[in-house]
Amino acid sequence: MSQVPKRYQKFAEDYPDIFKAYESLGSVVHAAGPLDEKTRALIKLAISTGARLEGAVHSHTRKALEVGCTPEELRHVVLLSLPTIGFPSMMAALSWIDDIIENGKI
Repeated sequence: MSQVPKRYQKFAEDYPDIFKAYESLGSVVHAAGPLDEKTRALIKLAISTGARLEGAVHSHTRKALEVGCTPEELRHVVLLSLPTIGFPSMMAALSWIDDIIENGKI
C-alpha cells in the first residue's frame, strides 16, 4: 500500500546528505521516549491534522496503517480535533485520510 511520493524521492536523490540527516533525526526522535510505535503514529497524525498539512496527513495515514492502526482509529484521531481546529478543518483532514484509505491516493 505504501508508496513514497515522487517529490520526496526526488528530494532524496537531489540532496542525499540532507535527506539522510532528516531521516536520522526522525529515527532518533522516535526512539527518545517510551511511546510505542502505534501511539507515535497516531500522535504524528494528530499533529499533522492540527497543522492542516495535507501531505503530512497522507503520509502519516499510510505509516499508521502500516503499524497496525485501523481506519476507525485514524478517523477517531481526526474527530477528536473538531473542538480545537473547527468543523471545516476537521472535514478537510477526514477527506485526506479517505484519500489514502478509500482511494489509495498518494
